[in-house]
Formats: sequence, structure tokens, C-alpha cells
Amino acid sequence: MLAADGTPLKRSLARALRAQKLRALALIAPLLLFVLITFIAPIADMLFRSVDDSQQGTVHGTMPLTAEAIKDWDASTGDLPGDAVFDAAYTDLFIAAENKLHSRVGSRLNYEKTGSSSLFRKTGRGLDDIGEVYQDQFKDLDRDWDEAEPWAELMGSPDWLKAMEGWEKGDPLPAFEMRDGVADLLPRTAEIYRAFADFTIDEDEKSLLKEEPWSIVHTRLYEDLRDGDSSGYSGPRAEMLKAADALVDSPDFETIALKDGFEQIDEDWLDIDLWQTIKAYSPAYTSGYFLNAVDMQKTPDGVALRDEKERIYGLLFKRTMFMSLMITFSCIMLAYPVAYLLSNLPMRTANLLMILVLLPFWTSLLVRTSAWKVMLQQQGVINDVLVWIGLVGDDARLVMINNQLGTIIAMTHILLPFMILPMYSVMSTIPPYYVRAAKSLGATNWTAFWRVYFPQSVPGIGAGSILVFILAIGYYITPEIVGGTTGTFISNRIAYHISSSLNWGLAAALGTILLAAVLILYWAYDRIVGIDNVKLGG
Repeated sequence: MLAADGTPLKRSLARALRAQKLRALALIAPLLLFVLITFIAPIADMLFRSVDDSQQGTVHGTMPLTAEAIKDWDASTGDLPGDAVFDAAYTDLFIAAENKLHSRVGSRLNYEKTGSSSLFRKTGRGLDDIGEVYQDQFKDLDRDWDEAEPWAELMGSPDWLKAMEGWEKGDPLPAFEMRDGVADLLPRTAEIYRAFADFTIDEDEKSLLKEEPWSIVHTRLYEDLRDGDSSGYSGPRAEMLKAADALVDSPDFETIALKDGFEQIDEDWLDIDLWQTIKAYSPAYTSGYFLNAVDMQKTPDGVALRDEKERIYGLLFKRTMFMSLMITFSCIMLAYPVAYLLSNLPMRTANLLMILVLLPFWTSLLVRTSAWKVMLQQQGVINDVLVWIGLVGDDARLVMINNQLGTIIAMTHILLPFMILPMYSVMSTIPPYYVRAAKSLGATNWTAFWRVYFPQSVPGIGAGSILVFILAIGYYITPEIVGGTTGTFISNRIAYHISSSLNWGLAAALGTILLAAVLILYWAYDRIVGIDNVKLGG
């Protein structure tokens, strides 16, 4: 068959359907893009942090030379890493200290080895002492070694020097350019001087003709002069460089091994456990965050459980699941009779009473939680009433705050409307004549309710239970205020690591495990009850 334009009818119909689908996609594209950017992408980024260990502030991100050099070190031998590792750590930590990142690496490693944070802060202040051993001797030989301009003339290209000499304050600083041949003559010095130059120009925004180099530049100059030959050099500052070369070759020249320099800063640098920790957390991607989230850790012998006194996350996960289930069950018990009453009252009366159900939404969550903190205290309203009516003695007031009971009571009150509304929505659609018909056939009130009415209300219970349970798992404000030490959830630790300790990797790992647990429970619920049986009315 052919269409009016002569094309086959099947092809014409397919084209029309394709155009219709494209129009529908164009209509929902803005919403999909909004959800992707504001919801999916942030969650994906946060979940990726649970395995990513390459950001600034990590061993791999801030100490890349050390991470590469330590790969070949066999931690099982019981020997400290070789000189190459200490050399790489010296460079990495010096540059990190100038960028004020060394303390962040220490904080990251402090999660695994206590004392690392203070060690790295102390090291950042003490690294200059190593370079000053050489800097002082070069300065005693010629004071120009401690000045900025001679270094710039030695290391910078003629065009760059000319641009720097014509630079005026307020203008952009010209990018540093290395003199030809310097990198071959003084390779290590050139490399670290370039790092110094880029930092001074980009970060400090100062002229290299006025800023004297870092002390580590003098260390690298010593190493290049020790290992190389500058006798053939005839460029700028040739005589000064040759005199320094002769000084380095003299027997009176004082040197210091980098390992000894680190030991003088702090003896903890000779602790093999520290280097094992650095190696364990030097790769760009790590399972360490997930191991910590399940109370395990990396060791030289493999993965192992943490000490019993350090196992907190397993307990928190169990507590979170248990208390969320208790809160869900208590909400069902309280919400069912309320929803039943509302659905069987005249519409005008039900609407007026529904205002009372919705009233808590008009009050801040923080205010409601704080109110419970006042009411649940031993000298609070509830205990006073119980003492007044004689249910408890004044010397035996109930402890209902800073424990699991306080969290369950407060969160049940806060989440109760989320259970009532789905139940009411389903119950209001149950035809009342079903129960009347059952009674007319001889069923008692209880039989009519249990055999006829209750099964039809189960979808509302299921919808409310899923909603309340998922909300309860993620709550952290209410447990933080009324839970004390025994009533807090895993979400409180996640919030702590995000806002206080800044251990986002561990927070992401805990969040990922929590998300996986919820999805598994959701799957189990679907298998047992059937998600198709969950309704919000209709």
C-alpha cells in the first residue's frame, strides 16, 4: 500500500512515529538534563570519591614522585626505603609545603596511622634545614648565591631576562623560560628552579629578579655539581659556578644524607610502619575507604580486621537498620488507626483533621527536634507528667534522651505524616459497601475488617513503609540532637566526615554501602511483597 505522497505506507508510518518520539524527547529533554546535572552527576561524583585517591591532599595527588619511587620498595623485608624514595619525598614535601598542601597529606594518612598529621606539619617547617646546609656554604663562598638576580641570570633565557627587566608592577609577569643548555648541565637544579619560578610567578606573583630561590635549589645544585662537570661552561655566572664546583669537590665541604636529614626533623621518619602506610595509600585508586567502612584495613600482610575497640562502622550500620525498622513499625502502629479514622469520617471533618496531620510540616525540623529534647529530659514535661500521675517515682525518672529510645520517639513523630498520607490515600478509595456486604453475610466486625478491609489497605502500608524506612535511614539531624552516643545513625558519621574531618572518600564509601543496603532491601521487599502492590491511592 502507498501513502498519498507515493511512499510505502509502512515507511511513512515509521517516519511519523519517529518524528513523534523525537518531539516527545525534545519536550522532556530539559527535565532530563536538569536531573542529570543536579542529581545524577553529583551522586556519581561522590560515589567515585570512594575509590579515587588521586586528588590534591592524597599521597598520589600531592606526592607523585614518592608514589612512583616507592612502588619498587618491598615492605616485607623490614628495611626502610632506599635513598631514591627519601629523595622523592624531599622534593614532593618541599613543594607541597610551599603550596600549603603537606598538612592535608598528613591529615589523610592520619586516618590510617595516628601521628602522621603532626609529623607532616613538623616536616613542612623543618625541610629548609636540609637545604640550608648547602645554602650557607655557597653563600660563604659568594654572597651572590643567596641573591635572586644571579640565579635568574644563570637559569633564565636572554629573551626572558630582557622581558623581566622591562616589567613594571601591575603588568602580567612574563612566563619563565629556561636558558638553553642549563637543563643538560644542571638537570636537577633546572627542574626544581622551574618549579620555584612557576610558583613565584603564578602563585606569589612576584619577580624572579627579587625573590631568592628555595633552599632545596641549593641542595639540587650541590648534587649536580657533585655528579657533573661544569668546567666547559662559559655562559652567565660561569666563574661563580666553577668556584662552587671546586668547593663541592673539596674535602671540607659539609654534606648531609637525606635520610639523616629526615631523621633530624623527626625520628618517626625511620618508622617502617609509616612508609608502609604511605605505600599502601599511594595508588591513584584504592579500596582503603571501603575497607575502613567495614572496619578493615590494609596491612603489609594483606587485608585484616581492625582492633576490636576501633570497629565502629559495623555497629553503626546494624544500629541504623534496626532503629529504622523500629521507627517504621512504630509509625505503622500509630498511623493506621489515624488513617482509618480519617478515611471513614465525613469529608468535611476529615479535611479539618488532616490539617493537624500536616501541621508539623509548617514547623522547622530543627525546632521540632529541639522541642523533643526538652520534653524527653529527666526534668522534662513527659517525666513531670508521669511523676504527677504517679506512674513513676520522682527518684526514678525515665531516661529517654541521648539514647535509642529518644531517637525512636522523636523520629516517629517527625516521620508519622509520611506514613499517614499514603495510608489515607489508599483507604479513602476502598468502597465502604465491601465491609457492609461482609457483615450482611454474617461476618463479625473483626472478620470483616481483617478479611475484607485490611488486605485492601496493605498497598498503603507498603508505600508508607518504604517512604518512612528510606527517610529514616538518611536522617542525621534528629539522631545528632537527641541520640547521644548510642542513638546516632551511620548518616551522622557520613555528615561528620563531609563537614568536619573532610574525609570525603570514607564518607562516599559509607554512603555507597548504605545505598547498596537500601537497594538490596528494596529488592527483597519486591520479591516478598511485590512492588506492584504498592499504591498511593487511585
